[in-house]
Amino acid sequence: MPHLQDSQARVLCLAGPTGAGKTALAIQLAQALGGEIVNADSRQLYADFPIITAQPSTEEQRQCPHHLYGCLATDQVMDVHTWTLLAMKEVQAIAARGHVPLLVGGTGMYFHILLHGIADIPAVPATLHDELLSRVAREGSAALHAELARLDPVLAGRLHPNDRQRIVRGLEVALGTEHPLSWWQEHAAQAPLCAGPLLVVDTPLSELEPLLLRRIDHMIRQGALEEGRRAWERCPTPSAPGWSGIGCREICALVQGKAGLDETRSLWMKNTRAYAKRQITWFRGRRETVWIGSRDRDRALACWDEFCRA
Repeated sequence: MPHLQDSQARVLCLAGPTGAGKTALAIQLAQALGGEIVNADSRQLYADFPIITAQPSTEEQRQCPHHLYGCLATDQVMDVHTWTLLAMKEVQAIAARGHVPLLVGGTGMYFHILLHGIADIPAVPATLHDELLSRVAREGSAALHAELARLDPVLAGRLHPNDRQRIVRGLEVALGTEHPLSWWQEHAAQAPLCAGPLLVVDTPLSELEPLLLRRIDHMIRQGALEEGRRAWERCPTPSAPGWSGIGCREICALVQGKAGLDETRSLWMKNTRAYAKRQITWFRGRRETVWIGSRDRDRALACWDEFCRA
């Protein structure tokens, strides 16, 4: 378990696959510890998709302070370094108030950077970035994902073939430096910014699948399709970063008339399951992971207490 250095912030990290029950557990922990929740999920940053990305509801956010949810427009890009700056600003402000910062979400790289440091990656030529953007527009993101799988199979295994932004970033690092991005992330990190336990909600994929399907149907009943149509009116650009998230891209096809509801629902479930599987694989590969159940409030509190006493 990580230990605190003088320059590091003390944080409690709660992660896990989509649909595993992180939100309810996080609120319980925040209430028990006098904590505040900071979003560590790249999809829940986007303001136009609170239902589709399963952001904490207004009622849930009233139960304790929440930060960095719904703070981006659909056409805005959020890279991991920018998120780190925003998250650390919130973490430091929460700590200054004498409260416990809880980082909650499913984006594994966000937790990795906070607990292990930001990779010091050499700059790559802007011409290479522009060339890759042109290629993804011509060839499609799946073709570039296949190329990334040859150059950086570790990173490609974490990315959906439609994740244009991260695929382009992975390729430009692999082609423009002497190592792939996954190598830089593991071997060239600066000093960690935070220390604390990484608690991951342990829900087997076989148990998660029916929960995910019920959640998708619930989102549709809540108004996910209407939410997508309103977002399309504001940003009718399918390549915009906000549309790249699972659920968002499937509904984007529906609102354009490229798919019907049954096809949208089926593909949304298929892609959500694949994403959850990638998340589980990611966290199983982290040596600092502490696996807990979604109702293990007391065990989570005990882990935090153990860290604070170490």
